[in-house]
Amino acid sequence: MSSIESLVDPGFAARHAELARGYGGSGDPDDPELVQAMQMVLHIPKQDPPRRSALLAAAASAAVAVCLDPRVGPDGEWEERYLAWKRSRIRKVARRARGAHWLTAQQVDGITVEHDGAQARAFVPGPVGAIDPRIRRLQIGGTELSSDELDSIDTRYPVLWVQAELGMTVGKAAAQVGHASMLLAGAMPVGQAYSWAAQGFRCTVAEADAEHWAELVGRVSDGTAVAVRDAGFTEVAPGSMTVIAVPVTAV
Repeated sequence: MSSIESLVDPGFAARHAELARGYGGSGDPDDPELVQAMQMVLHIPKQDPPRRSALLAAAASAAVAVCLDPRVGPDGEWEERYLAWKRSRIRKVARRARGAHWLTAQQVDGITVEHDGAQARAFVPGPVGAIDPRIRRLQIGGTELSSDELDSIDTRYPVLWVQAELGMTVGKAAAQVGHASMLLAGAMPVGQAYSWAAQGFRCTVAEADAEHWAELVGRVSDGTAVAVRDAGFTEVAPGSMTVIAVPVTAV
């Protein structure tokens, strides 16, 4: 056991072990109202909207933060809802909010993360037929943010590379980087995941052009990165590789 692993809180270790087991297995219920999903809300004010890359990084951090929060662990108040979602077919739905609607969304069970001035909140998952009305009323699409070029990549933190050629909307990309942060944390040794949690699951999100994407696919093949392959319900073809997450040690 490494020195870091010896310091890991047993509760965190249990939550990480559950995340590392993977997802799905039970499929969708017959009643569409019982389909499980994690709702996410992106704060996109009309004046001075955030940079797309920063907003996606906040969304990615918020999603994995919910999955490793003490309240989803054994006997936690969110455990039953979290496991019902994680053990079915994983879905995330990103919505947008501003002003009073954003403030009201903070009252619903979940975790908000801020990244370089951008804010996103991931909520405790549940059936789509029972979404809290304060979240259900928020629009899923309609506001887009232009892609932005990062001056540099901060390699102190994991990097989530989005395939630029797919042209995903900000909401679709938010769901995909949320999947990526979960997959990456589950693939990490528990000590590394514990250290990442201490950093607030901070990450960098950037777009990869075709040439760089081909290099990243090679990293997935050799096991130094993890990839999200989308089910194809919206925007992209089934099986599309949407995001590749590279841990600090492999950057």
